[in-house]
Amino acid sequence: MPQSDPSPALSQALSRLDQLTNWERKPRGEMRVGLEPMLDLMQRLGNPHRSFRAIHVAGTKGKGSVSALLEAGLLRAGWRVGRYASPHVDRVNERISVLGQEVGDDVLASAIMRVLDGYESAKQAATAGEDATWFDVITAAAFVVFRDAGLNWVVVEVGLGGRLDSTNVVFGEVAIVTNIGLEHTEILGITREAIAGEKVGILKPGATLATTLAIDDAAGKVLQQRADELGCQVLRTDLPEDATIAETNISLVGLVFDHLGRQGESVQTASEKVQPVGAWLLEPAVIDKARLPGRMERFDLALPSTLRSGRQSLPVIMDGAHVPFNIEAVLRDITRSSSVSGDCVAVVALASDKDARGFLNVLSRYVAHAVFTEASGSGRAHAATELEALAISMGMACEAEPNPQKALHHAVAKAAERGGWILVTGSLYLVGALRGTVQGV
Repeated sequence: MPQSDPSPALSQALSRLDQLTNWERKPRGEMRVGLEPMLDLMQRLGNPHRSFRAIHVAGTKGKGSVSALLEAGLLRAGWRVGRYASPHVDRVNERISVLGQEVGDDVLASAIMRVLDGYESAKQAATAGEDATWFDVITAAAFVVFRDAGLNWVVVEVGLGGRLDSTNVVFGEVAIVTNIGLEHTEILGITREAIAGEKVGILKPGATLATTLAIDDAAGKVLQQRADELGCQVLRTDLPEDATIAETNISLVGLVFDHLGRQGESVQTASEKVQPVGAWLLEPAVIDKARLPGRMERFDLALPSTLRSGRQSLPVIMDGAHVPFNIEAVLRDITRSSSVSGDCVAVVALASDKDARGFLNVLSRYVAHAVFTEASGSGRAHAATELEALAISMGMACEAEPNPQKALHHAVAKAAERGGWILVTGSLYLVGALRGTVQGV
């Protein structure tokens, strides 16, 4: 569906908000990280982050999908639930979900304005809140929205890292670390162990940790050590190595729901029986409801008459994977399925802080041709020509086209010629730039 323009009130609020530093668009090495500005804002707003119970979700990949599954399952349990996520694909409202729906423009505008008023007060008083960033304000606005909506539970997705992330003012009764890969190394550390130490920073005394990482994994050991220091229970999935992304996410969320059931959380069923919360909440309809844009999202793009040779449309799969281990899992799962066939033509953009060589090394094993482009939304992209040169040095068939729309056009022609399919990947900003075109809106 096409996205409508924001209301005048939200446009005004976002214009005011955009005067602040948006670290999502800055080179990662320049980032300011710390909780003091956020804590100051929370106090000025009446501590909205303490008004709901929370599940806090960190990890290199899968945070969004796991969070959406948690939200859908908790809604199925009959609770008043919210979800906070980042980044967005089409519009900022996607970051804040209330009772399964994106927050309304005017509700979001009001919350942003209240937080910005708190920010202005902090500036006048010269307190820590004067250093609040764009992400701090959006996070604080989300917590204001959740408090005003009278929610029971909120699923809070970490923006970056964990320990010093703006979201880490909440107490997550369950802290989830989905997995650990090398990402944002200039901030979080250059080893998986160092990154694990940052991400497990969301774990607090009295909480429970849930993860897919085995205790004999290097990063998993770091998680266990921190849990032991805090006296926290650890829940671990037990899956075969070849489990799909979807199977892994469902298993992890089921583990959390079973834990909540053991803690005494229950649901009143249609037959008036009281039943403990558990993995049974993840019915097919609940799983289907939790699907997110830009995560293994399939479209069929109508081909122009000049490119038709026995078929009317071209399969396009969009996934914002941007680290090597995740794009490997995405391509493995796609190629295992029978939903697409023929050569893969990839449209790829990568932020400049991503492991381009590692990412392209994976692509080279699956992709017949790559069209490298640039996703302008991030403001810190690898140049398309730079990716092209690297790929050529690795023996890949490829081309560069900085304009995403033109890059998609080139990919369509190439995939139609080869009787194949298209993968749009490397960046959720790229997915956002092309999703409307692929949808035909």
